[in-house]
Amino acid sequence: MITKVEEQDGRFAVTLEGEMDTAAAVEAESILKPLYNSDGKDVVIECKNLEYIASSGLRILLGILKGAKAAGSSVVLRNVNDDIKNVFKLTGFIDIFKFE
Repeated sequence: MITKVEEQDGRFAVTLEGEMDTAAAVEAESILKPLYNSDGKDVVIECKNLEYIASSGLRILLGILKGAKAAGSSVVLRNVNDDIKNVFKLTGFIDIFKFE
């Protein structure tokens, strides 16, 4: 699992690649946890090369979303494949996240 966070143009750009299973989510959370407080900056999460996400990964994304909303910013998931989008549908998260 590769997890990158960069600040670009006044927002956070996140890249998720590989499989965010339970073990990988522990490491990913240590990288992404600062985004739980996005300081009013929007968060764009690139998922083009994300192949799998476990419930622990969904919990991390939900934490980022909650922090962003509390700060008046937004979270956008980009290029989510159909399999992962289906996980969002099954969990009901499809209605609370913004997809591009």
